[in-house]
Amino acid sequence: MWNTIVTDFQVIFERDPAARSWLEVFLCYPGWHALVFYRIAHRIQQIKIPFLPRLISNLARMLTGVEIHPSAQIGRGVFIDHGMGVVIGETAIVGDYATIYQGVTLGGTGKETGKRHPTLGREIVVGAGAKILGNISIGDRVNIGAGSIVLRDVPDDCTVVGIPARIVRHRGQSIKDIEQSTNREHLPDPEAEAIKALFERIKSLEDEIAKIRHGVKVYEPLIPSIYLSDRSNPDSHIHLQDLARSKSIDSSNYLIQEFLDGAGI
Repeated sequence: MWNTIVTDFQVIFERDPAARSWLEVFLCYPGWHALVFYRIAHRIQQIKIPFLPRLISNLARMLTGVEIHPSAQIGRGVFIDHGMGVVIGETAIVGDYATIYQGVTLGGTGKETGKRHPTLGREIVVGAGAKILGNISIGDRVNIGAGSIVLRDVPDDCTVVGIPARIVRHRGQSIKDIEQSTNREHLPDPEAEAIKALFERIKSLEDEIAKIRHGVKVYEPLIPSIYLSDRSNPDSHIHLQDLARSKSIDSSNYLIQEFLDGAGI
């Protein structure tokens, strides 16, 4: 435990340019103080002494503004910068050399028992105010943008932002570039797919209205045709493809519902 506390202390100088002296860090860094309290409480928790670990955790919260449950698992070299408002739940796991900024929550969704808090990999950075909720896994070397709400698993080497959070970069390359490259893996963007589904549905409705306005009889065969209006000649329609309308609508409904349910990544 002592070696881990020393490592936690040393990494502050590597990651915080404002750290100028060991005395300043020792006395004035509440994030480090909170980790010291946590490691003592966690060790007591491991030997199954009741009540005392939670008491230490509560005292640490009052003194530092950081709440870490004694049963959480936090690796070595973790840096909690500023710290105020950080909450780390009972079954949360934080990998080695993670950086956590103020206002971060590693919490549950209120719907689960057992393992109900997130698992964070090594060398990740969690921006100020980010919320990571539920029993999800965040890969190694992931950057989570400030204010993001993460509700789904994130693979290694990604950057995620937004509410709900979605992947915007993977291994240093933007998702747009990855999608355009045939030599790299494709990472789906449910938010973009949901918006695309909405536009396709609106376009389909516009086409039906256009056909009705121009006296084109609308049939409902088992596999109806979808037409695209030629705006330069309103009376003409270009046949695109035959699709089962019910299948198209079901697919759109699924994508939209996934987005509304938080499928941001």
